[in-house]
Amino acid sequence: MAGRAADSTVLAGARVVLPTGTVEDGRVAVESTRISDSAPEDARVIDLPGHWVVPGFVDMHNHGGGGASFTSGTVDEVLHGIRTHREHGTTTLVASTVTGEMDFLARRAGILSELVEQGDLAGVHFEGPFISPCRKGAHSEDLLRDPDPAEVRKLLDAARGTARMFTLATELPGGIDSVRLLAEHGVIAAIGHTDATYEQTVEAIDAGATVATHLFNAMPPLAHREPGPIAALLEDDRITVELINDGTHLHPAILELAYHHKGAGRVALITDAMDAAGFGDGLYDLGPLAVSVTDGVARLVEGGSIAGSTLTLDTAFRRAVTIDRIPVEDVVRSISANPARLLGVDDRVGSLEPGKDADLVVLDEDFVLAGVMRKGEWIIEPKTA
Repeated sequence: MAGRAADSTVLAGARVVLPTGTVEDGRVAVESTRISDSAPEDARVIDLPGHWVVPGFVDMHNHGGGGASFTSGTVDEVLHGIRTHREHGTTTLVASTVTGEMDFLARRAGILSELVEQGDLAGVHFEGPFISPCRKGAHSEDLLRDPDPAEVRKLLDAARGTARMFTLATELPGGIDSVRLLAEHGVIAAIGHTDATYEQTVEAIDAGATVATHLFNAMPPLAHREPGPIAALLEDDRITVELINDGTHLHPAILELAYHHKGAGRVALITDAMDAAGFGDGLYDLGPLAVSVTDGVARLVEGGSIAGSTLTLDTAFRRAVTIDRIPVEDVVRSISANPARLLGVDDRVGSLEPGKDADLVVLDEDFVLAGVMRKGEWIIEPKTA
């Protein structure tokens, strides 16, 4: 029954994706809230032939869902958005902000940090205001500013140690110094919403940047005489690239290009979701900007720029395997292990190993979500014959 703690449970008969590969007719034992290397004889056995069991998904870039906004919603609304994404397999989630006034962002950081401290979120990601007006996407240009290290520090302090990532246009004045500051504090400096040249991007990577925010989107395109940031981000093994695999942000050939150059160990599948994820079409607000969602695609009412996505990670997983033909094991690394490593929580989540949290997703033979467990508790319990 949904909501009941697992205690001693064994998932049996499924294809189980482990860090070492896929085990046919595998077993996953759960004791209380954690994965175990064994289970007592009287453990409940759930037979899952024809299914897959994979680690719970880890989303390091997400603005909301279920009609709720992480950027402006109340605590109850944020919790509703978190629950929505859990029902789609995301058992670990970082809340992302959008550009706003500095004092407002500091207050949001305080609210979100409480949810990190109580275990509902894995951290806070500041996307804006330190981004390029040339590549602002769905951010209010009037509120953009150069990445002053003192202001970056203000937001770090407001987040009380829960900030996990800042997206910066590192070519702007103060950008490189801000990257160094973030690296010193163990916070991810992500290059994104940038108009940087190839050379400027290399400088930022050398200064400590380690992530490319939604690669290909909100940055200059790859060109043969001006390779820009994309070439630098693809070629450097120190960089993990975020990809939004919703069929709108990226063509399948571009997704394949990124996997080919980075390898599965340096790709993180994200949603960049906004309120409409798991909710439906309609009119929404993304920070101070109005967004219209039609046929699942979110665009600014004024100007028509893509405004985040309505993606959930179960859909991203299914697309990656069935449309993009990425091997299941590589998708698992990209959607669970890699973001967990980047966020510094891979000692607890991101893979199915004894001692880690019992966070897992059950998929049917068509890779449609059939069950979700978080810390040993079924959010969606798989139906068995």
